[in-house]
Amino acid sequence: MSQAPSKSLDVDTIVAIATAPGRGGIGIVRLSGPKAQHIAEIITQRTLTPRIATLCSLRGPDGDIIDSGIVLFFPSPASFTGENIVELQGHGGPIVLNSVLSRCIDLGARQARPGEFSERAFLNDKLDLVQAEAIADLIDAQTHIAARQAQASLQGHFSLAISRLSNGLLELRKYVEAAIDFPEEEIDFLAEGKVSNQLSALCDQAQILYKDARRGTIIRNGATVVIAGKPNAGKSSLINRMAGNAIAIVTDIPGTTRDIVREHVEISGVALRLTDTAGLRETDDIIEAEGVRRAHQEIATADITLHVIDDTKPEVTAPFLSSGVVINVYNKIDLSGRTAGVVANASIPSVAISTKNDAGYTAFETLLLSTLGLTDGNETRFSARERHLIALDEALTTLNHSLIQFELSGAGELLAEDLRLVNQQLGVITGKFTNEQLLGEIFSSFCIGK
Repeated sequence: MSQAPSKSLDVDTIVAIATAPGRGGIGIVRLSGPKAQHIAEIITQRTLTPRIATLCSLRGPDGDIIDSGIVLFFPSPASFTGENIVELQGHGGPIVLNSVLSRCIDLGARQARPGEFSERAFLNDKLDLVQAEAIADLIDAQTHIAARQAQASLQGHFSLAISRLSNGLLELRKYVEAAIDFPEEEIDFLAEGKVSNQLSALCDQAQILYKDARRGTIIRNGATVVIAGKPNAGKSSLINRMAGNAIAIVTDIPGTTRDIVREHVEISGVALRLTDTAGLRETDDIIEAEGVRRAHQEIATADITLHVIDDTKPEVTAPFLSSGVVINVYNKIDLSGRTAGVVANASIPSVAISTKNDAGYTAFETLLLSTLGLTDGNETRFSARERHLIALDEALTTLNHSLIQFELSGAGELLAEDLRLVNQQLGVITGKFTNEQLLGEIFSSFCIGK
């Protein structure tokens, strides 16, 4: 990775409609750049006063009134992008807004790319890359929890956690390099235990941060939950109960579900992507066999698999669920007589329920969320993305390797280099170390006008 791009953005003045497409009571056209004030003063025929909402007419090239509304001017550098910004607020009709947009372009602005306002804010040091991504996450949030955590990232909670870990790494690196530079000292600072203890503490800190980020990723994206098991165990009944709707056919005939059934639900503010699969069994039916094959594919990529078991015919093992996170869901306890709720002393998370009379269902929801790491007061304080997890995983792997190698060899030079590498891996998250291709991928997913 290279150092972040130069802060000298192009000098174009950009413009975009900042409100959602369609009809609305209010629509906003946003300008950013050196010509923003000049263009807005031509359109409004007014001298703009910073941060004072001014009622005015928005005029076309012949002086004809396009619309009436409010203009707001935020001068550089105290603005969202760090440049001169003007917002022209009028009525939210597409014809009106596009007329104002076209007038701005005629006067020298260009249409902004998706996410270019936020990109300029990042490049002008108004926010880091995590905060910039949090803007898009806040807009796209599917649940109240996801929105709250995106707002926390926007306010800098995730960035602060990264900064604390980076500062700890930097301090340890400085200590190690000082010990290397002064080998004539009588005390062997590298061998006295302080370095190993601090490095171990940093590993623990990185592990906690990774777990928090993983929870943030699950809440941002929603968890993929696959429902699997043998025919007639009650898989379709379970997905219907979780969805609150009869989306899957329920019969006593084995093999009824032959294709993948999907549904999005929300449990305690957490979005879940449910997948009901064909009953897992050997079959000569070509169509059912294809359904079983697809079921195995879904299981392989799930965040968690619900292994539904007919409790009147309990299974000892589930060899087809040999990997990933699995919860055993013993169904039909209204027939078997098993006590409802979490199964004590089970080798893997297990719960006993009846989809027929709802017994044990609350315990099932609690177990599902806790297995995902989303209960017991562990609601993470920020949202996160997959790229953050990858960078944190690389950093954690490097740290753990460094601890092992240092305790074996005591080589300070190698440790100092590893600490430098970990700080760089963390810098990829906040944008301290990045490249233009990554920035393009991130900001191209944003809304135009944000």
